[in-house]
Amino acid sequence: MRKVMIGWSANFITLGNKLAKSFGLLGKSGDIPSQSTTIAPVQQQVINFVRKPLNTGVNQSTMRGLLGLEEANMVPIVSDPNKVTDDSDAVFYFPGCGSERLFSDIGLATIAMLSESGAQTVLPPGYLCCGYPQTAAGQADKGAQITAENRALFHRVANTLNYLDIKTVIVSCGTCMDQLLKYEFELIFPGCRLLDIHEYLSEKGISVESSTGVKYLYHAPCHDPMKKMDGTQVAKDLLKTEEVLFSDRCCSEAGTLATARPDISEQLRFRKTIELTNGINELTGHDRAEDGEVKLLTSCPACQQGLNRYEGDTGLKTDYIVVELAKNLYGDSWKSQFINRLEKEGVEKVLL
Repeated sequence: MRKVMIGWSANFITLGNKLAKSFGLLGKSGDIPSQSTTIAPVQQQVINFVRKPLNTGVNQSTMRGLLGLEEANMVPIVSDPNKVTDDSDAVFYFPGCGSERLFSDIGLATIAMLSESGAQTVLPPGYLCCGYPQTAAGQADKGAQITAENRALFHRVANTLNYLDIKTVIVSCGTCMDQLLKYEFELIFPGCRLLDIHEYLSEKGISVESSTGVKYLYHAPCHDPMKKMDGTQVAKDLLKTEEVLFSDRCCSEAGTLATARPDISEQLRFRKTIELTNGINELTGHDRAEDGEVKLLTSCPACQQGLNRYEGDTGLKTDYIVVELAKNLYGDSWKSQFINRLEKEGVEKVLL
């Protein structure tokens, strides 16, 4: 299903965009989208569905597949043995669907940067969903069931790893953050706190050594995972640059809105395109990003998918803050370096 929904469907949407454009079905660039008072006719919905190409990147394996940590009865503990000390933190990281299955680089970069900070990172056993998608779709009973099952599982993890003093639960997705706030983690790992990965790294003083000269627009998600710090300032601190500009308005992906109501999503995209263009102009003096001089950052996997749709109009490439941090610290080969290291050392598996 992942290969079909993420890999193949993205290619079909991009192909549909090219075909619709070649037949002149998309209209002129900059045309104001038609209003919505009722659900648009099917043919109009199809046109809106393929109006923007969708780039989800290389259809690589999931984060757990790349790291070989897919067992449902094992609790992985990942760390860098050369950086772990008696004072090192033990953190529990809940990747969520978006960070380990949709854009697996997010989960990889999060674990890599936690290892860089010297932390011992505990992962849940197997693949888990937080329950928010079900709750948001009106399936409250199913969402409550997933939440209850996860909490019971995490209590078992806490009892099994009672020799680790876990005081921080890390997330890399705002939607997961909003759902996990209901989990009462302070009762699972006594005295713990729930924190976004970027806030944690900023708190630990992790950053690049110097600015690369790239300018950034930062898109704060509707479900913002950063509850304690300002996201724009966090991006500035981690990337050692003052050239980070906040970009307002919804990305238009909005979970499944772009699929369920592409007509409304297209209206949102029209406004967001204007906002992004204005941001590029404020940073560079012209209306389109050229040669990677400006990049678009976010802290939500769904937003990353939605923001990828604007590259054709704005020239902006989208990435996660923590992924951009890993690239700047270790170079473009950061992922293969990290995976190769974990194949040799740094992974402990505890039977649950």
